Amino acid sequence: MAVRVMVLPSPKCLFDDPVQIRVAGLLPQQEVTLRASLLDESGELFQAHARYRAGSNGELDLSRSPSLGGSYSGVEPTGLLWSLQSKAPYKRLAKRNVLTPYCVDLEVYEGHGDMSCLLGKCTNERWFLGEGVKRIPVREGRLKATLFVPAGPGPFPGLIDLYGSGGGLVEYRASLLASRGFMTLALAYMAFEDLPAVPEVLEMSYFEEAMNFLLNQHQVKDTGIGILGLSKGADLALSMATFLPGIKAVVSISGSGFNSFIPLKGDGFTIPTHPYNLGRAKTSDDSGLVDFSDVLDDHRDPATWDCRIPVERSSAKFLFLSGRDDRNWKSDLYCQDVVQRLQQCGREVEFCSYPGAGHLLEPPYLPLCQASIHKVLGMFVHWGGQWREHARAQEDAWRRIQAFFWQHLMDSDIPKSKL
Repeated sequence: MAVRVMVLPSPKCLFDDPVQIRVAGLLPQQEVTLRASLLDESGELFQAHARYRAGSNGELDLSRSPSLGGSYSGVEPTGLLWSLQSKAPYKRLAKRNVLTPYCVDLEVYEGHGDMSCLLGKCTNERWFLGEGVKRIPVREGRLKATLFVPAGPGPFPGLIDLYGSGGGLVEYRASLLASRGFMTLALAYMAFEDLPAVPEVLEMSYFEEAMNFLLNQHQVKDTGIGILGLSKGADLALSMATFLPGIKAVVSISGSGFNSFIPLKGDGFTIPTHPYNLGRAKTSDDSGLVDFSDVLDDHRDPATWDCRIPVERSSAKFLFLSGRDDRNWKSDLYCQDVVQRLQQCGREVEFCSYPGAGHLLEPPYLPLCQASIHKVLGMFVHWGGQWREHARAQEDAWRRIQAFFWQHLMDSDIPKSKL
């Protein structure tokens, strides 16, 4: 019987789908090595490998069979995905073109040695855009964005997706959320097309324009919209919820309760940047990585409180997510601070702090990026995180994010007119 490598239930799936990886046709107790390989859009090769021993029936099931070593050990059904790593240091796996899949080649080799004898292989196509989901570039008014519309007639809960100070227009998280039933607007706000890399000021009216654009889509539910933000995008999400009445639910990932790095100007107000000193950044002599975790002034100092986002004014619901091994900044402490402020006002707030997770909490099965170049700063930044713990955190966070938005964006008090 030929050796067969199988991905179940289908070799084609969405990127955030868990899969079952099985191998059949081996000899009883045969020692083999499984390898996963992925070539990203820049030509960078990411790989992972694990050593296994077949069962008495000559089969392997990664949901039950333990890895005996390699990129990970123990029973890890999707370990070959979340442990993918490039040979070149400090590379981040981040999808640029969501219209194409990542193709993961899964190979099984004889023995635990040099992997010279290939026994079988298959390819897992992992897509970022579900069947029937529409991708619509948006250049309306000042907006630089991409709208993702789920398949079907709707109406759909609406989301705005904001990434961090690296800038650009990041689409892969928004496309996955649309594939799960949310009409999602991926919004750029710096370092994209004619948007400056480091704006002198960010204007709340730009984000209000994005909110109104989304609310005016006839397939969006009239229950208010949600905002998902990472890092700098997370404090912008809190500001939107504070100053814009159409925001009903916010998820903050690795964020803070103060305005960071760029002043925020609104109608009759400006929130200054939280004081910081880049001279306090620490550069590793060995790796050259920069640790920014101490550059900010103490957020507990009343002298910094004019930089706080007055989020207590908001009527939105909040979910805060952070990693305790964030080496970029002290997001866990900053999240605790804003959660306490809200709780002192009698607000119910959801907060989940993940041991061993780093700054870049992404959709599940994207491998941990412990360090990479910051596109705006031009420095190699330490993001933190431990492989297994970070992978667990991403799976849990993704479930929580979707459940949170479904819970808070689906109730409607006012029927929406048909357009």
